[in-house]
Amino acid sequence: MKQIFITQEESGQRLDKLLSRYMGQAPKSFLYKMLRKKNITLNGKKAEGKEILRPGDLVKLFLSDETWDKFGGIPAEAADSLCVSAKSPVPAFPEVPVLVPGVRPPTIVYQDGQILLFNKPSGMLSQKAGADDVSLMEYLKAYLLSSGALTEEQMRLVRPSICNRLDRNTSGLVAAGVSLVGLQTLNRLFKERSVRKHYRCIVCGSMSGDGCLRGFLKKNTRTNLVTISTSASEDAKPIETAYRVLLSEGELSLLEVHLITGRSHQIRAHLASIGHPVLGDPKYGDPALNRRFAHFHGVHSQLLHAYRLEFPQVDGRLSYLSGRCFSAPEPELFEQLLNG
Repeated sequence: MKQIFITQEESGQRLDKLLSRYMGQAPKSFLYKMLRKKNITLNGKKAEGKEILRPGDLVKLFLSDETWDKFGGIPAEAADSLCVSAKSPVPAFPEVPVLVPGVRPPTIVYQDGQILLFNKPSGMLSQKAGADDVSLMEYLKAYLLSSGALTEEQMRLVRPSICNRLDRNTSGLVAAGVSLVGLQTLNRLFKERSVRKHYRCIVCGSMSGDGCLRGFLKKNTRTNLVTISTSASEDAKPIETAYRVLLSEGELSLLEVHLITGRSHQIRAHLASIGHPVLGDPKYGDPALNRRFAHFHGVHSQLLHAYRLEFPQVDGRLSYLSGRCFSAPEPELFEQLLNG
């Protein structure tokens, strides 16, 4: 069985168009026959082929490897022809091209034939919000082409994509699938929430010890703000945020946060709800302290950084990721504030 997890990049198209792209040699009659017989399903149900795909949809193909290969399924060698071996990552990677003058591009933390990990700078979108935006997606495509990791033809077949997103002003690790199997595996792992996510942040106030916060988060889609409560209410979702204090100096503390549940603005709002907002946070922060640190120390966005990803047991061709951890160093401003 093959599985195709639909990413943001692949959404918006008809199911039959997607199937024709993945199985370019298959007659349309064959694809529709497989749909009728439920050998190809959409989200576990029978489909006609005219359905418009959405992010998070799951297409399952109950086909033999021989059938998959015969009709043009992406061959294994296409994934393995990239510039770095899946099992032998090199210690240094080519630089990511500068797409916007004066804007620092992301850096590569890890790359192999299946996946790529970026250290995204604060201020950069993970995916486009408007037609003229230059997001991490554009840097991913530019890097893969300029480094020779993929050709234009391979890019059209595989369509590499970001598999987890960070807020514009949150820095740190973002994972991307480079090959078809890498893309599908990462999407599944993040959807299952089996990848452990650790963040580092500088918060206002003195803190000590470890803690685990529990509560309920409710989002106002009109204002794009969330509220935290200790009791359940309509449309509120349960959240859990664990933290460890790494350093506390005067009016600031450095925390490592384990995001147990993954809700919108969870870390920022949860810490603010206990009186320790992330420094520089324009939505949930301390306005007076933010202004002072912006003026004297150049803090112009929230000091929240996706620091580490820990992979679970992974089966199949990405089994080499099982139990591995990847980290991205915090921005220099973290050290300057805590040691300056």
